[in-house]
Amino acid sequence: MGAGHATPGDVTYVLTSYYIIHAYLRDVGMHINNLQRSVNDMEELVQIHGEPLGIVDADDAGTIDIQGGRIVFDDVTFHYGGHRLPLYNGLSVDIDAGERVGLVGRSGSGKTTFVKLVQRLYDVSGGKILIDGQDIAKATQQSLRSQIAIVQQEPILFHRTLAENIAYGRPGASMEAIEQAARLANAHDFIMRLPKDYGTLVGERGVKLSGGERQRVALARAFLADAPILILDEATSSLDSESEALIQQAMERLMKGRTSIVIAHRLSTVRSMDRILVFDRGEIVEQGTHEVLAARQGGIYRGLFERQATEFGQAAAAE
Repeated sequence: MGAGHATPGDVTYVLTSYYIIHAYLRDVGMHINNLQRSVNDMEELVQIHGEPLGIVDADDAGTIDIQGGRIVFDDVTFHYGGHRLPLYNGLSVDIDAGERVGLVGRSGSGKTTFVKLVQRLYDVSGGKILIDGQDIAKATQQSLRSQIAIVQQEPILFHRTLAENIAYGRPGASMEAIEQAARLANAHDFIMRLPKDYGTLVGERGVKLSGGERQRVALARAFLADAPILILDEATSSLDSESEALIQQAMERLMKGRTSIVIAHRLSTVRSMDRILVFDRGEIVEQGTHEVLAARQGGIYRGLFERQATEFGQAAAAE
């Protein structure tokens, strides 16, 4: 290469060298970017590790022994962090062992917080919560929650077999016990129609099952857990009538002999409860049976019931 002229080979060499060097530099840039992102993620993990636990067992915490399941809120005060005003201010209520109680009220009235406090997902600001006369703040969280069965509004299933998902209620349960729980939850028949029955994988969050089938699997978990206290966040409003009937039948079967708390979205589900607690702005403003509350002129429960009955009638007429 002389006199300012380049041969075709020179041009090829220069271009090839440029592309190779450029590719290496691009890889170096990508590695530096990934390294910086990883460092940032690690910093966040370290910060999370340093965060104090929200609920901590007391140093002298022992195992709670729940037999009957009587739940007492004794002058309970509670407010969420960052809120200036408390949600509950001196709330007192006594739920007898084996009593079936429905929680009713508008959104934000305190129904869900009530069951969260029973599970000690939060600590109360004042007062205490007793189960069979034992302060749950002085018990280990593991022993408390292992004796409470919960059926959520949107049950969470894992991408495992149906048998493993049901056994989540009692790890190590026998196949015979799992099948018995499924029968009690009206789930056995639909499971046996699946390609691999109890060995069928349900997909992430149970996407391969319908809403009613997922709910029945969650009920089977609760039957298998066989806990003395039952919390039901009922979810039959979006199901077809056949699934709803099967789930209602299983719920009635499950509540028998257990202290049961039912968060009601459709008031038809609490008509048979022993007592209904009506929440409004963190207070229990009405309580009694369906018949008593529905007959109360100007009552909140009666207003909610009449509104739902009107909406149901309009929907039926539209169909």
